[in-house]
Amino acid sequence: MTYPFGAVVGMDDMRLALLLNAVSPAVGGVLVRGEKGTAKSTTVRALAAVLPAVAVVPGCRFACDPAAPDLDCPDGPHDADAAGRTRPARLVELPVGASEDRVVGALDLERALTEGVKAFEPGLLAAAHRGVLYVDEVNLLHDHLVDLLLDAAALGRAYVEREGVSVRHAARFLLVGTMNPEEGELRPQLLDRFGLTVEVIAPRDPAQRAEVVRRRFAYDADPSGFADTWATQEAELAARIADARDRLPHVALSDDALRQVTAVCAAFDVDGLRADIVTARAAIAHAAWSGRDAVTEEDVRVAARLALPHRRRRNPFDAPGLDDDTLEQALSDARPDGDDPDDSGPDDSGPDGDGPDGGADGGAPRSPSGPSGDTGTTEPPGADSGTEAHPPSSAPRGEGAGSTEAGAAPERAAVTPSDPFRARRLEVPGIGSGAAGRRSRARSERGRVVGSTHPSGTVTKLHLTDTVLAAAPHQRARGRTGPGLQVRREDLRQATLEGREGNLVLFVVDASGSMGARARMGAVKGAVLSLLLDAYQRRDKVGLVTFRGAGADLALPPTWSVDAAAARLTGLTTGGRTPLAAGLLRAHEVLRVERVRDPQRRPLLVVVTDGRATGPRGGASLADAHAAAGLLAAAGVASVVVDCETGPVRLGLAATLGAVLGGPTLSMAELAAETLAATVRSTRKAA
Repeated sequence: MTYPFGAVVGMDDMRLALLLNAVSPAVGGVLVRGEKGTAKSTTVRALAAVLPAVAVVPGCRFACDPAAPDLDCPDGPHDADAAGRTRPARLVELPVGASEDRVVGALDLERALTEGVKAFEPGLLAAAHRGVLYVDEVNLLHDHLVDLLLDAAALGRAYVEREGVSVRHAARFLLVGTMNPEEGELRPQLLDRFGLTVEVIAPRDPAQRAEVVRRRFAYDADPSGFADTWATQEAELAARIADARDRLPHVALSDDALRQVTAVCAAFDVDGLRADIVTARAAIAHAAWSGRDAVTEEDVRVAARLALPHRRRRNPFDAPGLDDDTLEQALSDARPDGDDPDDSGPDDSGPDGDGPDGGADGGAPRSPSGPSGDTGTTEPPGADSGTEAHPPSSAPRGEGAGSTEAGAAPERAAVTPSDPFRARRLEVPGIGSGAAGRRSRARSERGRVVGSTHPSGTVTKLHLTDTVLAAAPHQRARGRTGPGLQVRREDLRQATLEGREGNLVLFVVDASGSMGARARMGAVKGAVLSLLLDAYQRRDKVGLVTFRGAGADLALPPTWSVDAAAARLTGLTTGGRTPLAAGLLRAHEVLRVERVRDPQRRPLLVVVTDGRATGPRGGASLADAHAAAGLLAAAGVASVVVDCETGPVRLGLAATLGAVLGGPTLSMAELAAETLAATVRSTRKAA
């Protein structure tokens, strides 16, 4: 039994965004960003129950509408006079580990080539047609699959083309993605493709939290009875969605309202024109949802708050948001002379009507600032809740003892990083087979063809040339004398592809007193920040180990959230001795554990240090550091040392460490892609 949509407490922004897309799927879907335990998934699953039922052609695997069947339907052609049947709208969930064939469908290439039969097995896009396609943890889905989903949602069609065999079918659905920002961000290009985005947080008001628990207990005790309590409101909500859909084609977008839409988008300096189109569509949908036949200023205001915040981000470290003063000023500037703001009374555009216990939220007030928190969660009350996202610490944990030792350098305040730059690509040698990304070479399902093999199972990527070459010598023996080619199962060749993988980039940063000069530490932080940006773009997992004082600290366990790593790096303080050996040993332990958790993800160790090392009592410990480095080298860990040593007299200790680790040593200047390009150009001129 699904938790009722109307019974969800709070979450007004999320519910409204979902309902606007239910009214007009052309808005482009919803991306829900929020902390764990805020019932993002519960609310999305509840939406499908209030969507109007759909009429389908009996036996059609692609949910064709009997009133207007798809002319390209692989199960067609359909009889236009055939009676249809009605079924509820579907909610289709796409797992993070899904393959491309599972998403778009699969062609049986073997039957297509050997029997001439176009056999097609529909994928999740076909199943979601005229319903909801839900992707939980969409930020962990590979970029090319996200691109594919967004293209299908925008075009309303899915295409499968393999070796000259083409299948296409309708794929119109409401796309909803949810994500926890702690686990990593979507690339800005993909963020822009989602129509609306909302931020959700758990409520901080005790009364509202109590209402969540009360409803949760009532649902656990009697799911059917709880659903019956809300049945009337759910039916009214479904009827309102249907009425808004009928009203939508007749809503007028005047020139004045359109001018306000474009003025707001220009005021926030968003890239491209997709923001203007999405905001206009959302404003029209909001007017239809509110029962109006023309778009008003209030519709534009609501649409802008949902459509623009995520489009203002320039890099993954920028927090999404929208300045209310700028929004109101833009609306005012675009208002026709002499016109006053809309005076339409209290906004009645909330996502649902009064509940059984009074009020849209059962008496629980909406949070006065920021996105409303959710709370009607269907997970057990103790599951995945009560643990808020931890704020970035201003200093590494568990390291204070070393900074107060006799003779130790005093602790210095955190230094602001210098401006980041475009970093050169560092990669792991050899060929891996890890998760798809953009860093190191790997065997993958996508990339350039480098050869072929005999297939061990179903052929998914046919190497056509090698297949023809394998079949050609046997044509006469098979009785083939005329034109054409007879292909058998043993002739088929599976293409071998080489692409790129994402790696685990573990940073080991020296935060000791020897690194404490403000200009020097600012440059070091800027260099690491540049490498973090590069890791974000290449879809890497990142971790951060720091060492100073008496030992080393895992400042950030391996995660996909590079913005969390950047926050920890920015707040990093310096001071104390230089326990380089402890830092390397801590890195060795972290990588050992990660190898068990994710054996296919190859690590890249980036050690940022000047190579100096001191022991707990001030004694030299270079031998210990080199012994620890030898352990990492023996484990086959690919390493890069970033030499931070400055000054006219240099000891070259970082280069010695790099040699022991078995990896290159780069100066901070050599990390910049521009420096590398200039070196290549000068080398070519000299040659």
